[in-house]
Amino acid sequence: MTETFSFDNLESDYDCAHASQDLPRLKAQLETLRAQAGSPAASSHSLEEQINRLENQIHFIKTKCSIPD
Repeated sequence: MTETFSFDNLESDYDCAHASQDLPRLKAQLETLRAQAGSPAASSHSLEEQINRLENQIHFIKTKCSIPD
């Protein structure tokens, strides 16, 4: 049985052993959203919220796991 991890609910019990896999995925998602944000067809408020959430998740993991920028 495989454990499914949801980035929507990062909590203080986050396992830093997953950071090496999670951070690149989150960063890739963030770059994709930032690229979409430049598009005139993008819904800026919703997209902005998603970007903020990803930035917060990345910051949380880096802080919790003592990963430098």
